[in-house]
Amino acid sequence: MPKRKIEFKKGKIYHIYNLGLKGKSIFENENDKERFLQSIYLSNNSNSFRGVPELEKNRENISISAAKDILKDKKIRISPLVKILSYCLMPNHFHLILKEKKKNGISGFMQKIGNSYGKYFSKKYGRKGSVFSGRFKAVQIENNEQLNYLLVYINAVNPAQLVEPYLKIKGVENFSAVWNSVENYKWGSHLDLMGLRSSLIIDKGSFLKTSEISKNYNDFAKEVLSGKRNNIWEILKNISID
Repeated sequence: MPKRKIEFKKGKIYHIYNLGLKGKSIFENENDKERFLQSIYLSNNSNSFRGVPELEKNRENISISAAKDILKDKKIRISPLVKILSYCLMPNHFHLILKEKKKNGISGFMQKIGNSYGKYFSKKYGRKGSVFSGRFKAVQIENNEQLNYLLVYINAVNPAQLVEPYLKIKGVENFSAVWNSVENYKWGSHLDLMGLRSSLIIDKGSFLKTSEISKNYNDFAKEVLSGKRNNIWEILKNISID
């Protein structure tokens, strides 16, 4: 496999993305999405939980909060590889915004997720070969403006396209319906950015220090979806990947 062009650097922020093989779905139901989020949580740790049967043999029935309690009970210290600023799961792809915390942290973190969820999905659905379309894609975020628009793109524009698939081309036609779908989409970090939920996955403290959007995310997201921020695609063209 050729060497990845991008070099991950400690303290830098990256947009991470991957698609199902040949565009196929990587989530068949909500249980799969829950399992993927659990993989995100457990993979973000340089300390191993091998030898803990509750996590090794019965992961499909363990929530993230239960996994947290098990790690605490077994005195397994959490030593994060990355800081997770945002995420969104879509039917055939996922987005992450990550900050490199330890050397090779992003690569190690993503490898763990790919192995964990890939094995789960292949076994459950009898799929042979890779679940994902090659290795994950990554782009470095250069400034706060890019980050602000990317947060809205990942958490609001993506779910909105489930209601209006062509909104990138036509713009939003029914804002009320679109915004309602965004506010009710629980498989991204939109609710966390709105202050309506507190995720165990997101490093919100780091996020609040990183981006001023945390102070006006709601208004900014509405402006983007309503077309008042018509330069979004120009700003995102080099960092949205898909």
